[in-house]
Amino acid sequence: MIKGIHHVAIICSNYAVSKHFYVSILGLEIIAENYREARDSYKLDLKLPNGNQIELFSFPDRPKRPSYPEAQGLRHLAFYVSSVEDTVAYLAEHGVTTEPVRIDEYTGKKYTFFSDPDDLPLELYEA
Repeated sequence: MIKGIHHVAIICSNYAVSKHFYVSILGLEIIAENYREARDSYKLDLKLPNGNQIELFSFPDRPKRPSYPEAQGLRHLAFYVSSVEDTVAYLAEHGVTTEPVRIDEYTGKKYTFFSDPDDLPLELYEA
């Protein structure tokens, strides 16, 4: 029945800043960008290299996350990468701070966390 994840939806506080982060820094491809006047909201559809998608929304005056990162709901969004260290170095060149690289105690894989412009928790996981 379920074949995979199609998309993850994110509501951002500053559309231009978040668009730059996800497109120019993380390198996601724009599929479609629409301004919805009735909602005063942008909807940006972004494609990851494997075909999965992120929908980036800009609803005005939305409340912030109640806590980081252990509030009920989505805990974090994880991206798999070939090399955590190479990706951490690339992000650092673009002013993005990451946590120290750790090793998953169950899989032996490297991973680390960082945040998007709205402080949403993102993870890099070595495939």
